[in-house]
Amino acid sequence: MDWVRQLRYEHAGQEWTHLDHLHEVEHMAERVKRLEEAIREAVKLAPAGMQEVIHGLQCLRGMAEISAVTVVAELGQISGFESARQWMGYSGAVPSEESSGKRQQRGGITKAGNAHQRRIVVEAAWSYRLRPAVGPGLRRRQQGMPEDIKEMARKAQLRLHKRYARLAAAGKDQRKVTIAVGRELLGFIWAIGVRTERAAARAVPA
Repeated sequence: MDWVRQLRYEHAGQEWTHLDHLHEVEHMAERVKRLEEAIREAVKLAPAGMQEVIHGLQCLRGMAEISAVTVVAELGQISGFESARQWMGYSGAVPSEESSGKRQQRGGITKAGNAHQRRIVVEAAWSYRLRPAVGPGLRRRQQGMPEDIKEMARKAQLRLHKRYARLAAAGKDQRKVTIAVGRELLGFIWAIGVRTERAAARAVPA
């Protein structure tokens, strides 16, 4: 933004327009910052088990704090779904099917279910186009987390990157590739969520 602030226009109308747009962008950036801080404060007041799930999901690449909070807030209890497949169906990320006698044809995703969750997961799936790696941000999010959850996140990187590369190499549409990877990412989210919720339940004194 610094270079934008340094721009100057000779025509007064252009300069006023430039300043007005600049102030609007700065205002929105400040608003986003306030909302994100409010979300962090809300997480601190959430039940311990929910906090653990939020921290666990952040071990996955592409799932920083706001994304993890969105998934948990939209869903509630992940272990309420009996299987990853059921969880995927809830998100609307599974292919639709048309049947006629012995003939079955698969179409685009159903888009039934939770649109916010589906958007978050598809955005996260985009990061798996990159080679598996643990950068500074991800390393910080994984610090102090159980080894089995970090191992799930490592397997997710390997599997989803390979899946992304294979579909892209086959010439598939980029949007379809990202949705397919996002659908598999939902499976890892479900596995980490269920594991974390069950561990938190066992830790509660009888």
